[in-house]
Amino acid sequence: MRGGRGCRGPVSSARCSPWAPLRPSSSAPRRWEKHLRRASLLLPALEAALANFSAGAAGGVVQPLRTVVPVQRHGGFLGVMPAYSAADDALTTKLVTFYEHKKDSSVPSHQATVLLFDPRNGSLKAVLDGSVITAKRTAAVSAIATKLLMPAFAEVLCILGAGVQAYSHYDIFTELFTFKEVRIWNRTKEKAVKFANSVNGPVRVCSSAQEAVTGADVIITVTMATTPILFGDWVKPGAHINAVGASRPDWRELDDELMKNSVLFVDSREAALTESGDVILSGAEIFAELGEVVKGTKPALPEKTTVFKSLGMAVEDTVAAKFVYDSWSAGN
Repeated sequence: MRGGRGCRGPVSSARCSPWAPLRPSSSAPRRWEKHLRRASLLLPALEAALANFSAGAAGGVVQPLRTVVPVQRHGGFLGVMPAYSAADDALTTKLVTFYEHKKDSSVPSHQATVLLFDPRNGSLKAVLDGSVITAKRTAAVSAIATKLLMPAFAEVLCILGAGVQAYSHYDIFTELFTFKEVRIWNRTKEKAVKFANSVNGPVRVCSSAQEAVTGADVIITVTMATTPILFGDWVKPGAHINAVGASRPDWRELDDELMKNSVLFVDSREAALTESGDVILSGAEIFAELGEVVKGTKPALPEKTTVFKSLGMAVEDTVAAKFVYDSWSAGN
């Protein structure tokens, strides 16, 4: 978040300049540290939001499918993600761009801004850095899925991809779970090595995705892949997979064998059947929404090989933005 002229702190609010410009800055994580030191702080609010979403109208979540505008000339997309949560009385819209950046790796593949409104009158309360919110809430939801779905004795964590989401997932997974070994693979090995040298803990850099995956109990895919990079015959029976990339209907991270021979959980059925190439192109059957497992209306089945297909939901941004705004307000 960025404060306007005369503002203090990392948020633009109606009390200072809500239209203050948001500019990329390498200091962004430090600005956020006070208000969202750990993604795990979001777990209670996100678990409630997932359950409320899967409860239908009774849960009080109003969230249409995201609108996606292709920018074909430049290989990018603009997504618009509004949501209202009655339980939190919070109203937001996230604007997110995602680009493949096949040549320009200096620019993040995903950039976002969250607008927080006063639901009582529609006025704009704050403009927040949505990139940080997206990284934190996505990793936290993956952690919720893993807590429910991973095998009883999980010792090896594997991360495929070495971007922003790899870091946020590593942070919360090593905070909440105990793994004897963490492995990473990335198409560009230099980025995997940089990741291993940057995090607080030993990480084994693997030369291939297959090497990283073989024998792993929990696997996280956070790539910009458009064709499968994880194959079912590599995966240990009973493993749990968090599939976070491939957010377009023609993009894939997981192959048909893995999708069809695993128990499939999603954040939103409607979104998965519209946006996820892994789900649509494989024809895999969705067993449950994660919120149904949180509610207890569907079993978790941790003894099976499980896949959680995470597309990300606007209500997750809503509760995360409210959490940060409330924390910032309390200090101002």
